[in-house]
Amino acid sequence: MLKHRKMQYDKAGPRVAEALNKRYFEAYYCSDREEGLKKVLELIPGEHTVSWGGTMTVDELGIKDALRRRGQAVIDRDTAKDPREREQMLKQALTCDTFLMSANGISADGQLVNIDGTGNRVAALCFGPEQVIVVAGMNKVAGDLDGAVRRAREQAAPANAQRFAGIATPCAATGQCADCKSPDTICCQFVTTRICRPAGRIKVVLIGDDLGL
Repeated sequence: MLKHRKMQYDKAGPRVAEALNKRYFEAYYCSDREEGLKKVLELIPGEHTVSWGGTMTVDELGIKDALRRRGQAVIDRDTAKDPREREQMLKQALTCDTFLMSANGISADGQLVNIDGTGNRVAALCFGPEQVIVVAGMNKVAGDLDGAVRRAREQAAPANAQRFAGIATPCAATGQCADCKSPDTICCQFVTTRICRPAGRIKVVLIGDDLGL
């Protein structure tokens, strides 16, 4: 990472965390990936059953492997034997103890923006699991709420569409949002989380690095 970008992240990160805390999230700023991984694991009690939404950030940090190494009970839809079992596991994840995810955009004043196709990720964010841990690199932070929405639509969504096989959307072909109504669209639900209720249910771990899409 560029030295000056890292300096920017380390100066801005604590301020974004403070803004999130003012909206009743429980937010932390971690300067690097190692510190971020340690914080996430610290926030998950050993007796919790853990699941997650589709998130490259969690994969990049090695959180899933770390949980398995310490014997954590997990619900992993990627271990399903068939589509029916996968669907059942997606539903089970909505009542797990800890749900892991990232965010598609975060405003500097502490609002989360997420776009979802199936809806399981934003459903868990809004209601169900005892706690949700949102893990996000500082590259997800945009200036204001409009900027965070633009980031989610114009950067995160097209990049995510291109990593899924067989997605026939304009953005998968061009890399640019076309505000499409394709049956394959992954932009079905737009959720802005401006206040955490109950207070502290959603933990946000910001990391001073570029992570995810």
